[in-house]
Amino acid sequence: MIYNSFDSPGLVKVLTFLQTHNTEYLSGQDLSDVLRISRVAVWKHIKKIQELGYTVESKQKLGYKLTSNSDALLPWEITAGLKTKKIGKKAYYFDSIDSTQNQALKMSEESVNDGTIIIAAKQTGGKGRLGRKWISPKGGIWFSIILQPKFDISITTLFPIASSLALSYAIEKTFKISPELKWPNDLTIKGKKVAGMLVDVSLESNKIESLVLGVGINFDVDTKQIEKILKGTSNFYGVASLSEQKMKVKPKVLIQTFLVELEKIYELLNSKQTKNIIAEWTKRSSTIGKKVELNTVEGKIKGDAIKLDDDGALIVSEKNKISKIIAGDIIHLSK
Repeated sequence: MIYNSFDSPGLVKVLTFLQTHNTEYLSGQDLSDVLRISRVAVWKHIKKIQELGYTVESKQKLGYKLTSNSDALLPWEITAGLKTKKIGKKAYYFDSIDSTQNQALKMSEESVNDGTIIIAAKQTGGKGRLGRKWISPKGGIWFSIILQPKFDISITTLFPIASSLALSYAIEKTFKISPELKWPNDLTIKGKKVAGMLVDVSLESNKIESLVLGVGINFDVDTKQIEKILKGTSNFYGVASLSEQKMKVKPKVLIQTFLVELEKIYELLNSKQTKNIIAEWTKRSSTIGKKVELNTVEGKIKGDAIKLDDDGALIVSEKNKISKIIAGDIIHLSK
């Protein structure tokens, strides 16, 4: 099933009324009168609300009462109370999709979709960096965001870095833990990957037409099952899940916090204020200061990761040679 944040008015009206009156039972007739829809429509909406994971008690002569909300990342749940100007204000939700990134890329040409978020409960063909598959079962947070930035093409290589910093801020605020940032765009907990990012850019005449950010967060996944699938693949270094942390956080709260943090960083990029982003990323980095090995299009490079350049490239010192790496697979060798 597909849902969006703007054309399920009847269902959302019934749900909102139940949420704001959740201390009492509401009769079908009351809901019908107040919302000006038929009792049959009320009943159909309540059945659908229950199917979406909400618990609605039904008692003869008393009516309906909402006793618990759904944990599904439904579009109206994301947009309700979201404190952003644009990012995430328009949302789509899929029970299952090949890839939110593919869907977002199809929609990215339309200017009305600037800031739109596409969320999936599970992906059957999730995309990772460098053409890899991203294992995306139920329990994770899988989504893509369409952006039409004002910033210059030279900043596109910094965008994944900035986005991973925004997600680290969101995890810090909600889970009270500090994930480390592994160049170029992975988040790790105790050296194991908890989240990753992918960016697809569409250019026209040396200008950014659209940018699609794909985000995968291991929120409440079976890490052993994923490790079994990925073991033996190149550059595998373990899987972590946020559900292993002591803090219990609703997925909706994490995603809303991330959207707020992303918009703040996005505005900094649009106004060319990049130095603070690089400094903050470096503080949280597990890569800077390490001996690293990189597989790049130019071949293998081994050396010390010294710093990030202004465009997010990694500066590596090997003997007397300094290399600037914009993209590549990285392995941490030692401190």
